[in-house]
Amino acid sequence: MSNRLGQLVERLGGQLHGDPEIEVSGIAPLDAATASHITFLSNPKLRALAAQTQAAALILSSDDDAVISATYDGARIVTNNPYAYFARVAQLFAEQQAIPPVHGIHPTASVHPDAQIAPDASIGPQVTIEADAIVASGAVIDAGCFVGRNARVGEGTHFFANVSFQAGCEIGRRGIIHSGAVIGADGFGFAKENGAWVKIPQTGRVVIGDDVEIGANTTIDRGALADTVIEDDVKLDNQIQIGHNCHIGAHTAMAGCVGVAGSAKIGKNCTFGGAAMILGHLTIVDNVHISSASMVSRSILEPGQYTGFYPLAKNADWEKSAAIVRNLGSMREKIRELEKTIKLLTEKK
Repeated sequence: MSNRLGQLVERLGGQLHGDPEIEVSGIAPLDAATASHITFLSNPKLRALAAQTQAAALILSSDDDAVISATYDGARIVTNNPYAYFARVAQLFAEQQAIPPVHGIHPTASVHPDAQIAPDASIGPQVTIEADAIVASGAVIDAGCFVGRNARVGEGTHFFANVSFQAGCEIGRRGIIHSGAVIGADGFGFAKENGAWVKIPQTGRVVIGDDVEIGANTTIDRGALADTVIEDDVKLDNQIQIGHNCHIGAHTAMAGCVGVAGSAKIGKNCTFGGAAMILGHLTIVDNVHISSASMVSRSILEPGQYTGFYPLAKNADWEKSAAIVRNLGSMREKIRELEKTIKLLTEKK
């Protein structure tokens, strides 16, 4: 399926330089694009590559266009945010090429009579939906998913195969949950008594807003008493752990393998690099950005970029540095003693 450049601009905006009747059938990287593709430039370091691309059209910023236009012969769509524009174009092609789901309930699905399933929802093979669950209009529940008692699935939300969505949990509209994710498992709550662990019942829920995407094998624990809350437009990558009673603000994004311990409160518009760790019961304000592999051990009350890992070094150099770090306590005491001695000698003079 192809799209005219004029149609793309009419739908998505931007300023077109070139023939609006040019048709493109897909989107491709700068170095792989052919005369049937549209491509994009979002990194000025790739201007030389963009100038040589064979694509029929190029999405770029006005600053890049001022440089590229003299050497690139194809059509150009100038926009303030080329990367976001590329994402919108990619969505359009994906929508046009997608196979529409089949409405209705597959014969092998097990749906409790008290569950409410919208007529235009799609319930795939071997799905289990328990009593009093609600699956709203346009929702897609792929093969092997589990939707627990009293759970709520919003309009247009898509569960990929083998998602487990436990009792009482809720997700809003246009959500995406990828395969293997577990939403609403028990939080890790135990009390110590006479040397043994006593389980604390986890009676809260997981409440998820609109336009949230949750990656494969990510787990979000239900609250102990209150709910675990994921606000609108949060994006969680694969293999993330969100502990019980956490609250994650709108538009926050986390890369793979991030771990958030229980009762952490994270603000809006935050980002977390891969494998970042956040300890429990902390508060992180809006617009905080945590670098990959960083450990957040204290609350962060001021927006900004934070990094907490030791720079990579050759192993021998790292061992020397570690030995120095281990001796810092005794070195500090020696320095204090030297300062006292210098002060006494200075006063005598």
